[in-house]
Amino acid sequence: MPDAPTVKREGRGAVALLTLNRPEALNALDGPTLEAIRAHAEAIAGDPGVRAVVVTGEGRAFAAGADIAAMQPFGAAEAGEFSRLGHRAFAALESLATPTIAAVNGFALGGGCELALACDWILASEKARFGQPEVNLGILPGFGGTSRLVRRVGLAWAKQLVLSGEAIGAEEALRIGLANRVLPADELLEAALAAGEAIAAKGTLAVAAAKRVMQQGQDADVRTAHALEQEAFAACFATEDRAEGMAAFLEKRDPKFAGR
Repeated sequence: MPDAPTVKREGRGAVALLTLNRPEALNALDGPTLEAIRAHAEAIAGDPGVRAVVVTGEGRAFAAGADIAAMQPFGAAEAGEFSRLGHRAFAALESLATPTIAAVNGFALGGGCELALACDWILASEKARFGQPEVNLGILPGFGGTSRLVRRVGLAWAKQLVLSGEAIGAEEALRIGLANRVLPADELLEAALAAGEAIAAKGTLAVAAAKRVMQQGQDADVRTAHALEQEAFAACFATEDRAEGMAAFLEKRDPKFAGR
């Protein structure tokens, strides 16, 4: 798939780096950008050579939100379709078997925060700012923020962020569990890529299964979640990766996982 102009894809070994590329608009999410995110996610889903994904933004923003200029003339029907487009794009990213890391280098507001939330974990620059300021515009989050934020930080903090519309800095995001780590700005991207490379060295099928079981289990009762885990655990024992991983451990060498 040729790179869409609003999102660049680069290969860094087994890590795919997706960079939002509208720095003049602080990487605001318009229709073409959302379509590009979805298309890249679908292409990565079919690429066995990709074992981790890093998402970041060009310039001084991760993504400053949905494109307000594009939304301003919308009526209810157009707004509904725009919301569905955002949900499709972020669901495609979230449902990837490969782990995804958001490298938040600056503003992650509104749709930008929702994009980060669609990733498995978030590394933040010291300069990062997170928020769901939609109520300041007379609207509410439309790309999954009201659900993913609750799951990430709990209901009380999610309500504070969504209902106040106020942004928080990187250290506060770390404290409440929104960000996993805070790093100096000049170390952020390399740290995210290194994290992706570390994941890429693990058992691919096991990583994918663990991600799937956790995502499905969070919305299930505990008995169902445990059953999902038991089935996935057993299935791993039918893979070549499991045999290689255990043999390598007993032989005191690094494993060479083939994704089979």
